[in-house]
Amino acid sequence: MKQKIDVGIIGGSGLYQIDGVNIIGEIKVKTPWGMPSDAITIADIYGVKAGFLPRHGRGHFILPHEINYRSNIASLKILGADQVIAFSAVGSLKERIKPLDFVIPNQIIDRTKSRISTFFGEGIAAHIAFADPFCNRLHELILVAAQKLNIPIHTNETLICMEGPAFSTRAESHLYRSWQAGVINMSTLPEAKLAREAEMCYAVICMSTDYDCWKEDEEHVTVEMVVNNLNKNAANAKALIKELVPMLTKERDCMCKEAIKYAVITDPKKQNAKQKKKLKTILPQYFS
Repeated sequence: MKQKIDVGIIGGSGLYQIDGVNIIGEIKVKTPWGMPSDAITIADIYGVKAGFLPRHGRGHFILPHEINYRSNIASLKILGADQVIAFSAVGSLKERIKPLDFVIPNQIIDRTKSRISTFFGEGIAAHIAFADPFCNRLHELILVAAQKLNIPIHTNETLICMEGPAFSTRAESHLYRSWQAGVINMSTLPEAKLAREAEMCYAVICMSTDYDCWKEDEEHVTVEMVVNNLNKNAANAKALIKELVPMLTKERDCMCKEAIKYAVITDPKKQNAKQKKKLKTILPQYFS
């Protein structure tokens, strides 16, 4: 029997290396949608079991558009997680969001182009509500934990998720600023949509590494700059994990837990049997 977890943590490959955290082991999870980005590290954080999944694989060898987002989310759900805390490096689109600041966005604009963004299709149609793409309950808990640690954190911001892997042009950066967006990355979608379909609470903690390319009096964004600031952010990320995870109880009073309840519109008699079998692994209460 697979080791069960309470919460999934998606981010860099070294996030689980935290003083005082007990590493239980690693597990490779095969899903109906393939293998996730890497093995999942299981850790005990003050009695809460967490599964750490490096989004881009250990050593960062998977580009954002190459990630098998479906298997990443499915693997965490199969292990028992109903909550996901994601970490992501972002570029800042506002002066007040400084490099090394943290951001909890509450909205997102999808600028991706070629990613599979649903578990459904292939004979079963469903349409989830996604007006509020992130779990408000998780946001409140993250904010409390960050304030305890005195981590500079911004809320009520819009995240742009772009295709990549190249960074924005200057014109694109100014366009996103005109939309009043706060930060930009390449990996939160379709991750957040798939978590919602799997009825998992999901929130992303954005770690600002640079001012994108709109701020012409600043050095142009480079991979070296991003990596250096990402490493500096890692200490705060680890401290936040240690503070936050024990707060993530199993009691959920949000709408995330019933996201599929009225979303499936295909007549049960017309549902594809093979697709039903796949969906049963993450949504057994709807597909028996």
